[in-house]
Amino acid sequence: MTGVAYLVAAAVVAGLVTFCLRALPFALLQPLRESVLAARLAVWMPAGVLTILALVMLLDAAALAPGEPVDGARVAHALIAAAVTVVVHLLAGRRTLVSIAAGTLAYMLLVNLA
Repeated sequence: MTGVAYLVAAAVVAGLVTFCLRALPFALLQPLRESVLAARLAVWMPAGVLTILALVMLLDAAALAPGEPVDGARVAHALIAAAVTVVVHLLAGRRTLVSIAAGTLAYMLLVNLA
């Protein structure tokens, strides 16, 4: 197989794999459209994702090497960013991506500018 033919074949295969991987969730979830479980997950997933992100952020802010004192400023930055996330989430109509972005931006600004 020549170099150009090989590249074209690789691009076609990569395109087909990408298309199939993107179409597969829709095909698999079709039977679950009327499911009570799927409806409940749609309600609880945003809150679950925010809770996990908040816990990971707070635990990461408090994570230290053994024997080191807790860095109060770091924990305070994380708590302020968590509060910003909650407030934006409640005030911006419960738009998850907006609240995550606002909390992330607040944390980055506090850590880098304080």
